[in-house]
Amino acid sequence: MIMSNAPKEPMTPEQITSVAKLFSVLSEPSRLVILQKLMVGETCVGDLVHSLDMKQANVSKQLALLYDAKLVTRRRNGNTIFYSICDPVVFDLCSTVCGKIRNDARTVAQTLGA
Repeated sequence: MIMSNAPKEPMTPEQITSVAKLFSVLSEPSRLVILQKLMVGETCVGDLVHSLDMKQANVSKQLALLYDAKLVTRRRNGNTIFYSICDPVVFDLCSTVCGKIRNDARTVAQTLGA
């Protein structure tokens, strides 16, 4: 199946490297959990630590990687740093991948039911 929004021209080696780096950032489950929390809206580090039951150092490390990948933005209010998703491509990627996982699960279920 060919996707309608597939690129018309092959990617350059530099573009392939950039795509690989983005997928590398998204390959860590804790970063995906953080992004899922941020999909609701802007959140401070302390709230993420509390709601995710993760250590503050780990949350900060994962947020720094997401920030470096330009997936989240941050703003400071006094001593508190707030993060939010700055690139809506995150929503599209998650939707696409979740759709694939659902389709794969349906296929397996149909195969087992047959």
